[in-house]
Amino acid sequence: MAHQIVALIAEYGLLLVFLNVLVEQAGLPLPAVPTLVVAGALAAAGKLPLWGVLLVALAGCLLSDFAWYAAGRRYGAGVMRTLCRISLSPDSCVKQSELRFQRWRGAVLLVAKFVPGLSTVAPPLVGAWGLAPRLFLLFDALGSLLWAGVAVALGYAFSGEVERVLAAFEGTGALALQLLGAMLALYILFKWWQRRRLLVALRMARIEVDELAQALRSARPPLVFDVRAAGSRELDDRAIPGALAFDPPALDAVLAGVPHERELVLYCNCPNEVSAARAAQLLMAQGYRRVRPLRGGLQAWVAAGHLVGRLPALPRGATPAL
Repeated sequence: MAHQIVALIAEYGLLLVFLNVLVEQAGLPLPAVPTLVVAGALAAAGKLPLWGVLLVALAGCLLSDFAWYAAGRRYGAGVMRTLCRISLSPDSCVKQSELRFQRWRGAVLLVAKFVPGLSTVAPPLVGAWGLAPRLFLLFDALGSLLWAGVAVALGYAFSGEVERVLAAFEGTGALALQLLGAMLALYILFKWWQRRRLLVALRMARIEVDELAQALRSARPPLVFDVRAAGSRELDDRAIPGALAFDPPALDAVLAGVPHERELVLYCNCPNEVSAARAAQLLMAQGYRRVRPLRGGLQAWVAAGHLVGRLPALPRGATPAL
């Protein structure tokens, strides 16, 4: 079987490399690094052109990444919510990407493909943030060549070891492919189980948007926090009127003088209110018991037709009106 695999990749190698890279960068869980390593080993044996492997890998990355980038430029935060919704690691994929982009800006594309979960999220994120197309293509091309080059170089340098690994599959026939398929299925199942466990752990009473709207008109309205990442707030600066940005480092100052019996409401724009539920757990650990995430988050509030405002600039150390 090893010879069959080598012959297959040798004959259709460039096409297989291109397709594998393309679908992985599109977001499917089909890792391209093993294919690139094998292609590098075949290049060392003279069965594939080295520069051809790198060029088709670059083409696969740019085609898929630019499609995500264009979607991010056109649809902004909506694309990020969609990615977060379909991700096996909800919410954190987008939030961590926003934090990295705020620190590195377009240069995040140089390392994005080396960071799990960041590779697919980075192109639409930089598009939504308005990175110029020429800068996107420059950074993405350099990052893609670096990523593909490392994998191909490993296969090239250790071509003998790669041949021995392939030879280990000799005689296993379809069993080896079934084993690899089973391992991939188990990985996806494990990530799904992690997601479900997180949602169960964060399950708590939610407040409905109409209930919140009525409470905000009462004599003792709840204190509302926007727990979206700073990047999300810049992409979509709408907010529930009177809401405050949830900033954990400044939380003690913001909550100074707020009694523990005060009702607190938190909202985000992530699926299942994951960020809001996590923030609620943090507040409950500090003694606040009347803490509820807003069901549906900001999108549900807007969809219900309620008034929308902008987050106030709260000076550091200042406290909100109680």
